[in-house]
Amino acid sequence: MTDDAADWGDSVIDRTEEHLEHRRERLADVLDAQELDAVWFGRPNSFAWLTGGSNVVDRDADVGVAAAGYTRSDGFVVVTNNIEAERLATEEVPAAFDVTSVPWYESSLASAVAEATEGVGAADFEVPGFEALDASRLRRPLAPSDVERYRTLGRDVADALERVARELHADDTEHEVAAGLRVSLATRGIEAPVVLVGGSERAQRYRHYTPTRSELGEYALLSVTAERGGLYASATRTVSFEDAPAWLADRHGKAMRVEATALDATRRAAESAGTAGDVFDDIAAAYDAVGEPDEWKHHHQGGAAGFAGREWIATPESDEAVEAPLAYAYNPTVRGAKSEDTVLLTDDGAEVLTTTGEWPTASVRSCVDDGFEMERHAVRSLADE
Repeated sequence: MTDDAADWGDSVIDRTEEHLEHRRERLADVLDAQELDAVWFGRPNSFAWLTGGSNVVDRDADVGVAAAGYTRSDGFVVVTNNIEAERLATEEVPAAFDVTSVPWYESSLASAVAEATEGVGAADFEVPGFEALDASRLRRPLAPSDVERYRTLGRDVADALERVARELHADDTEHEVAAGLRVSLATRGIEAPVVLVGGSERAQRYRHYTPTRSELGEYALLSVTAERGGLYASATRTVSFEDAPAWLADRHGKAMRVEATALDATRRAAESAGTAGDVFDDIAAAYDAVGEPDEWKHHHQGGAAGFAGREWIATPESDEAVEAPLAYAYNPTVRGAKSEDTVLLTDDGAEVLTTTGEWPTASVRSCVDDGFEMERHAVRSLADE
């Protein structure tokens, strides 16, 4: 383990009483509002939201090996099978949770949850006789304990991404770079559900530049969506191997300006009880303002983040609430250029989480004329390094 990975600030067993009290209050309100006796979370991101731990063994599975719940009769509970119970209680779940198990050969997780529930239950996965639970709605806005962990995650994701980006060469292949990104993140205890690496040819052809054996060439885009402790952070960095082509600098500048506008619109929407649709309207207007009116049609623009890569994506008709404190990750693209970071919005303003202070930035103004301005990550030329 590297020194960087030694202090992730993410110990599950040390989860604070403040964190648990926040979850208790929010879930007790749900029980009352929906006339339920229990709510259960089996999907990994919501299990992590409630417990801080992981119920994942098979990363291809939509539902983990355990379900965490909150019930009127027993408070915080976890149900799993006898294979996993001791490990989860020791390594993944705070002591406030009562962990019970069923023999792996006698019962499914859904059946075990139903058996453990007295009265009316709801779950974020299919349990016969239970109501469906919108876990995303419950996870927003963030608690203070989530915010502190998010800051640590954002810094670590940016550091892992930038360390790889600074060492690139034009003849590296996209596959090689992607492998380096996964390792760099893994040494910090971070999973990488999305790793995109686009060299100069493919980044201009595709918005999702999934890695291939192609060499990087003149420049490269590196994009990740990374997860630790249930929280997700997304970021993109652009490097050139000579002086950045004039067209790349121009398009990247436009993408940065659209992103700044999206964050400005999000700030204003949070203050006025606005919606994701309101934010999208300003994003589309920003593309018009920078002379790229149709570019938004070729790729989604991102949206709210947190305990999912995107809790919601901004679309023209979306009525999702814009809230604070919450993270937002917008990702505007302009024909081979992309600007993306995860930004925490609070009542005090917008704070870029995925930053190290060691990458070149540019001060960028919103297309909305209200004086909003922020630093965005610029194209980095490796020619002089």
